[in-house]
Amino acid sequence: MFYREAGDFKTSYRDDSQTFPIRLDRWGYYAILAVAVLVVPFVINDYWASAILLPFLIYSVAAIGLNVLTGYAGQVSLGTGGFMAVGAYAVYKLMTAFPEVNVVIHILLAGGITALVGIAFGLPSLRIKGFYLAVATLAAQFFLVWLFNKVPWFYNYSASGQITAPERTVLGWAVTGPAASPAAKYLICLAFVVFAAWMARNLTRGMIGRKWMAIRDMDIAAEIIGVNPLTAKLSAFGVSSFFVGIAGALLFAVYLGAAEVTEAFGINKSFLVLFMVIIGGLGSIFGSFAGAAFMVLLPVFLKNLLVGGFGWPTDLAAHIELMIVGALIIFFLIVEPHGLARLWRLVKEKLRLWPFPH
Repeated sequence: MFYREAGDFKTSYRDDSQTFPIRLDRWGYYAILAVAVLVVPFVINDYWASAILLPFLIYSVAAIGLNVLTGYAGQVSLGTGGFMAVGAYAVYKLMTAFPEVNVVIHILLAGGITALVGIAFGLPSLRIKGFYLAVATLAAQFFLVWLFNKVPWFYNYSASGQITAPERTVLGWAVTGPAASPAAKYLICLAFVVFAAWMARNLTRGMIGRKWMAIRDMDIAAEIIGVNPLTAKLSAFGVSSFFVGIAGALLFAVYLGAAEVTEAFGINKSFLVLFMVIIGGLGSIFGSFAGAAFMVLLPVFLKNLLVGGFGWPTDLAAHIELMIVGALIIFFLIVEPHGLARLWRLVKEKLRLWPFPH
């Protein structure tokens, strides 16, 4: 009886159209944010940071970016790993070329550079769509990985071909390099996650988001009513690539510290983020977080259960993980195409009506 709209009066259009119209939802959001900012940094350790929290936050940003493009604009993309590589190598070149500039500005600029690259590779979407667009973005994935692997300028002519993040600080705290503490890494990633979620939520609720959804539902009808396909599709590619570039920059500079493009940003990375969006729910910001949490926690849970609990070999547990992920994707595509976000929405609707049957 506590999850109700009764008594939660709205006195303005702004209150009526807010993201969390029910008071309990707003309290829950503020409570989660308060715990994330005020509690977690003081109790986090290396294991929780490296195994769960940092991957969850970084992949949440990448999933939000892909969800903008695929879930809201309806443009299929299999090049997420390549665009993350653009963000990683862009932030690496900026950090080494301009060491006096704050690393936060470097990460944002890396997102901007990735947005320009995404717009360039999004030009085919003006003439093709569906499977053909997926193949075009897949070609972008392979081309970008090949480019960063074959042109020595991108990795500063290193003999190993790897890129290594130099140490940088924010407000006196090291956030990259071996001296960075888990709390500092966590907070810098959390700040970008909040920024990405806030920006994506406001864009998708505004005029730009409505244009994206009109193109997604029926591009010919959208063009008839005045939506410009050129600006709508390219803006979706740009915004999506901006978030994905930030995720790639964070993955390299804050989480990995050193990376080689084939191993860190291969085709498996593109499919991993796509699975997050499918399982979490297309066209949902919450679904991006739910899918990222699911895909990050599932390997940790299976490893602790199968390897630590049952004593199975590690390679067998990895194969079973792939089987479970594949089965879940088929399940969600057949039973609930909108993923975990839709299931959560149904639970909240049931709570709003309980104990009444109608």
